[in-house]
Amino acid sequence: MNYTSLLPTTTALMRGVVWTGTPFNVSVVDLPVPLLQSATDAIVRVSVAGICGTDLHTYRGHYGSATVPWAMGHEALGFITDLGDAVSNFRIGDRVVISDTVHNVQVVTESSTSSPFGMGPDRGNLGGCQSEYVRVPFAEQNLIPIPSNTSSPSDSDIDYLFLSDIFATGWGALDLAGFEPGDTVAVFGAGPVGLLSAYSAVLRGASKVYVVDYVPERLELARSIGVVPVNFLISDPVEHILAQEPNGVIRSVDCVGFEAVNKTLQMESDIIIRQMVNVTARNGGIGGVGIYADVHNSTGVPRGSSVMNDISFPVGTFFSKSLQYKVSAIYPPDYATTLLPLINSGLAKPRFVVSSLVSIEDAPQAYARFNEHQETKVVIRFEWS
Repeated sequence: MNYTSLLPTTTALMRGVVWTGTPFNVSVVDLPVPLLQSATDAIVRVSVAGICGTDLHTYRGHYGSATVPWAMGHEALGFITDLGDAVSNFRIGDRVVISDTVHNVQVVTESSTSSPFGMGPDRGNLGGCQSEYVRVPFAEQNLIPIPSNTSSPSDSDIDYLFLSDIFATGWGALDLAGFEPGDTVAVFGAGPVGLLSAYSAVLRGASKVYVVDYVPERLELARSIGVVPVNFLISDPVEHILAQEPNGVIRSVDCVGFEAVNKTLQMESDIIIRQMVNVTARNGGIGGVGIYADVHNSTGVPRGSSVMNDISFPVGTFFSKSLQYKVSAIYPPDYATTLLPLINSGLAKPRFVVSSLVSIEDAPQAYARFNEHQETKVVIRFEWS
């Protein structure tokens, strides 16, 4: 397979994680080091990168571009090694977090305003963040500056890393639901985003937080941050929560998306939506950051047709309760001014979700463990970090 087509031609090579279209398999290969293509670009040498639940959608063959191969990953922190002439807010050597999605505010057509890293040629063709170097277009908009001097670099790097996606996304899920301090909250999914959404609710003054999942280790981690774990293999989550909150919770959030499973662990894409409508109180709010997509079988998405596009929605209950439901992808730089001070001060330490730090060469095995729920969150650490 011709990996040199993934990035601009250069004599220098780097190691990166690549998807080739085979479910439950990724490869670590030599890729060309990316070059500046525009005066607004930056090149970032990656110190730490995350493996995300969204990456597992691709790993399982359910999501991504139709054409392979492509470089994986959309969470990274590193330092700038090269800058385009139009970039004035950053300097070479600055430590930065890369936003998982690139925005260009100068573009007004909706189809051109944003592209994710690590999703292949049909979705921006930006390359992936699970690589030694990343080219970041429109750097001034899409890089988040972080402190250069830290007393514990490895720990703080991982805290800041999650500004790239999962901390911002978990926090933003509550905003989509209309969260206010004192609210009760039900978080569906105890993966990294769900755990950090529950953590965000605690930080923001929720009166009580429930987290619904079935993986014991994840639920114990949820308990450790002061929230109530609900194992849906043991009890119906709606009945369980309503027994404690007879009127329902004020807010609920979906941090799973189309790969939600039922009590038999079979994929049932609409089960969480139905549960949220049933468990949310009258005049309450529902937020969704879990991915739903209209995908079909292709070389890059070989199991796409197993994903439901049309789902069952309890519109009658939704209407009678006067609920609000808002879904969206979260753009991390929008949350930087809120979350950076929390990490800087030590009030927020989202690294608690991390179960393993691995080298880039160990990424395929880490993907496999993450897919089997043997890991809560894996971070790839490069040698120079």
